[in-house]
Amino acid sequence: MPRLNSLQTSTNGLVAAASRQIPDIIPMSEIINWQEERELQQVVGITVEKAHLDLNLVNRKLTDADAIAIIKWAVETFGDGLVMSTSFGIQAAVMLHLVTRVVPDIPVIWIDTGYLPPKTYRFAEQLTDRLQLNLKVYQSPISPARMEALYGRLWTQNNVEALDRYNLMRKVEPMQRALRELKATAWLAGLRTQQTDHRKTLRNVDQQSGIYKVLPILNWTTEDIDDYLTTYDLPYHPLRELGYATVGDWHSSRPVTEADKHERDTRFGGIKQECGLHLPQTPGEAESLNSSSL
Repeated sequence: MPRLNSLQTSTNGLVAAASRQIPDIIPMSEIINWQEERELQQVVGITVEKAHLDLNLVNRKLTDADAIAIIKWAVETFGDGLVMSTSFGIQAAVMLHLVTRVVPDIPVIWIDTGYLPPKTYRFAEQLTDRLQLNLKVYQSPISPARMEALYGRLWTQNNVEALDRYNLMRKVEPMQRALRELKATAWLAGLRTQQTDHRKTLRNVDQQSGIYKVLPILNWTTEDIDDYLTTYDLPYHPLRELGYATVGDWHSSRPVTEADKHERDTRFGGIKQECGLHLPQTPGEAESLNSSSL
């Protein structure tokens, strides 16, 4: 398994930004309950596929762990089933740099909606070249032109239902397909509690729609982000210079104004905070994603 071999060589040179030690190894007998019927995959001496982690215990053990320690735990626990996602947003360089320091060739899922700003596409090229990312680009099977012909410009309809339909087609379905095709058992993401009300409720390790979700920088502040980017001479998204605190599709993102109470007010016309990628699926959404209509 080449990614695990690269872990040994790459982690030898990790620098002091991750100053706290990795927590004591959690005995697998404490955190895993085996299913009687299972297929097993050997990962650094531990069989983890089809296992059930005791998430309360895992999160207690990782309470004082820094981001690098959490990433290393995820690599050791999930092996080749581990992927990460990026939006190439304002602070995307932080997670991309952090994770690839530990596992350089991890699959990086990028959902290209077809409506990203030109600066985002150029920023993605810049970071992909600099960090030598193993980028996996996924898109909706429905082209933007076809979607607009069938449903109109959904983002102009000024209601949650239209935005949810848009996000399901252009973001959620491609992400679910990516996770299936890459045979992911766990997903690293750069969510932070400061970003939305929903994200305040999250833990470092949890499950979402049957996939383990690992959030190494969940408790980082805006100052932590800035310090890391400065330390490693990493760029913010270029739209930050124009007043953007967060950026997604060109039609649903704008600069922050004095009237905004929260940075997420600048997304989706202030109607909602989340696009759906990081929300649990309802049974109806799951059924839609499994259909061939998208």
